[in-house]
Amino acid sequence: MLTLPKKALTLAAAFTLAATSSLAMAADTKSVAITAIVEHPALDAVRDGVLDALNDAGYTQGKNLEWQYQSAQGNTGTAAQIARKFIGDKPDALVAIATPSAQAAVAGTKRIPIVFSAVTDPVEAQLVPSWEASGTNVTGVSDLLELDKQIELIKQLVPNAKKVGMVYNPGEANSVVVVEAFKKILPNYGMELVEAAAPRTVDVGSAARSLVGKVDVIYTNTDNNVVSAYEALVKVGNDRKIPLVASDTDSVKRGAIAALGMDYRDLGRQTGRMVVRILEGEDPGKIKPETSSNLQLFLNESAAKKQGVTLSKELLKTATEIIR
Repeated sequence: MLTLPKKALTLAAAFTLAATSSLAMAADTKSVAITAIVEHPALDAVRDGVLDALNDAGYTQGKNLEWQYQSAQGNTGTAAQIARKFIGDKPDALVAIATPSAQAAVAGTKRIPIVFSAVTDPVEAQLVPSWEASGTNVTGVSDLLELDKQIELIKQLVPNAKKVGMVYNPGEANSVVVVEAFKKILPNYGMELVEAAAPRTVDVGSAARSLVGKVDVIYTNTDNNVVSAYEALVKVGNDRKIPLVASDTDSVKRGAIAALGMDYRDLGRQTGRMVVRILEGEDPGKIKPETSSNLQLFLNESAAKKQGVTLSKELLKTATEIIR
């Protein structure tokens, strides 16, 4: 018998709409199971975007759609349990949000269509063999960003920055890919990377403090540990006047100075449209993994003042949204 942590079960109940243990439904009703490694604004937005796309395509809960959702609350063991449970339910499509949940789902089945989302490098994570159509049961949408544009934003905000700090979970493939890429690219801009490991959410604050006096700016990708505990990072940035630059726009609302990133709800809609194609009969193995080029610049004037940065008029003019 599958046993999930009490918190995960509570959240599953909250987000499961009339889902049954077997997903046994009428022949014309489609079933979609959604799993995420943890709950935080970016990943929650992906989930909601998937549902937006399903509704836009005419798939309505209680009419011709049954869906269920569970979060692993940051626990990879729980992610594997959820994947096994959902695979046993035999949905028409399984959506896996973030790398650990996607890896658990892909490891569990070669038959049920899997659509990953918010995975930075699906090839490095061994979800698909290449960026071409996989020929397997797996496809999805990546949140991969061009790091050159991220570095250019850092230089606009902190022109004299030489050392870029990064707090990340070394056990998360998404983050390792970004760290290794930064090590190669930053020297081209006269900069270097300083790493601080946070293998658990509770480590984020101490990892950030370890960078004090060593870096000119801290950059964060969509590392799930870091995003889940972003307020701990913001406290260090504010207290020690270390500018925080993020890759996801929701982190700007929580205290980063800026982010040139994607709208994760829009990423979810893009993922959901891929799910619709599969529900309507398309083979996931013939659908190439996708990325999003719809980038937005978010700025936080209050955070900039607290972290000792003056936002230029030119940068403010180009912002999609300014938090004051």
